[in-house]
Amino acid sequence: MAERKQKRPLETLVLALPETAGSALYGLVDVLMSTGNLWQTLVRGEEGTSPFHVQIASMTRRSFRCGNGIPVSPSVAIRDNPSADIIVIPELWLGPDEHLGGRHAELMAWIRDRYENGTSIYSVCSAALLVAETGLLDGREATSHWGYQELFERRYPQVRFRPEPSLCFADEAGRLVTAGGATSWHDLALHIISRHVSPGEALRIAKVFLLKSHDEGQLPYRPLVKPLPHSDSVVRDCEVWLTKHFHESGAVARVVNYSRIAERTLKRRFKAMTGLTLIDYLQNLRIEAAKRLLESSKRSADEISADVGYHDASFFRRVFNRRTGLTPIHYRRMFQPIHRS
Repeated sequence: MAERKQKRPLETLVLALPETAGSALYGLVDVLMSTGNLWQTLVRGEEGTSPFHVQIASMTRRSFRCGNGIPVSPSVAIRDNPSADIIVIPELWLGPDEHLGGRHAELMAWIRDRYENGTSIYSVCSAALLVAETGLLDGREATSHWGYQELFERRYPQVRFRPEPSLCFADEAGRLVTAGGATSWHDLALHIISRHVSPGEALRIAKVFLLKSHDEGQLPYRPLVKPLPHSDSVVRDCEVWLTKHFHESGAVARVVNYSRIAERTLKRRFKAMTGLTLIDYLQNLRIEAAKRLLESSKRSADEISADVGYHDASFFRRVFNRRTGLTPIHYRRMFQPIHRS
């Protein structure tokens, strides 16, 4: 693909709110403003200018502090109804059960209007919750940090949430894109540059900033076992029992006996309280244990398979790949160096 010629810089607004994560905000601003000029400067090439005219936008131009007390001085006020070719919404500091209902109504109306008038809308991580609140994601696919999956499924059931990709394209035109967790803003920035400038410039920026696309997606980072509060003491006792005995043969039959209630009743109540079948919960426990051993030990995949309760190593590998998106050996290469450091 040839380098794209720009008649004018693309008006690019990076939104800042009190909930915004400063690292994503300023990282996006820095990378987009460096496009078209930083590589050229470093290699002593022909001096260039950025194809993006990047500005920080908020409801007013009044200075404030965003997440972790990081100062922000917006140069564009959304209340002035600015036009834009591109709007980027960085990550927001929100809890896993915290939605944006009742907040930023004026901003959401402006985002809807901009999209309907041809602006490309890009969100990072939890900012997909803001886009979901606008209604633009209804009936469409979206991603965000894996930690918000339950919130999406509960509050935005009309959104087809996908926890696995780093980038998710909601419309055929590619004008509505959500990015996954935290540093997936790297993937989004490279996509924006590739789409609106050229793949060649995106590659140069990746080399300058040492940015890496998360081609493995989000599944390798997502914990498979997360305690969910509920009121069923029998199910809770079975969860505890399984965490101690998951590696043993016949664990499902044995936990049914342990529960002292009918098998069908336990399975129904277990799924209702945890969102998982008994066998899925057991598989998740085993794969989580395998992940820890791959991170911390030198044991082979076959040995780990047996350690966590699988008699068939090939079946273990298939289950591991389905739940993490990686083979055991690739998972070890990815995470063991971090554990050892």
